[in-house]
Amino acid sequence: MSRHPTIKWAQRSDKLFITVELPDAKNVKLKLEPEGKFLFSATAGADNVPYEVDLDLFDKINVDESKSSTTSRSIVYLVKKAEDKWWSRLVKQEGLRPVFLKVDWDKWVDEDEEDSKPEPDMDFGDMDFSKLNMGEGPSDFDVDVPEGDDDSDTEEIEEEENSEPKAAVPPSTEPGVKA
Repeated sequence: MSRHPTIKWAQRSDKLFITVELPDAKNVKLKLEPEGKFLFSATAGADNVPYEVDLDLFDKINVDESKSSTTSRSIVYLVKKAEDKWWSRLVKQEGLRPVFLKVDWDKWVDEDEEDSKPEPDMDFGDMDFSKLNMGEGPSDFDVDVPEGDDDSDTEEIEEEENSEPKAAVPPSTEPGVKA
């Protein structure tokens, strides 16, 4: 009996990004059909466990302009849509999606942001490293120190530590009570 690998997907108006997460896949076979059929099979692991996926995509695709790229961790497919339009979902099936099918948030772009966002970088996604604190400047863990010309706050603390202890309770000012 075969298993389902994890499938991640994202889209643009003209194409789909479909990533099959299957480390060290062997005997990879993919069949795309113009009416929107996505068939994948491979084996993986020391025991050559079989994996299969059979998806009815939401709409028609252009098989001739679709491409694939294989790495040691996954197989990435760039599937060209037959028509330039946004799909409401990846598969025709309505209701609950298959559990092995996930959104690829690293490549995801909303329909209204498509023109303003560049294509995803296959190595690091769209991560903005300028927002990370890499030892330059204050971080959330740094303490704000008030600005001043001298260290008067530090001197006051040192003087208090060197003086004699003060009474913990002030003398009573009520009439008739002796201190």
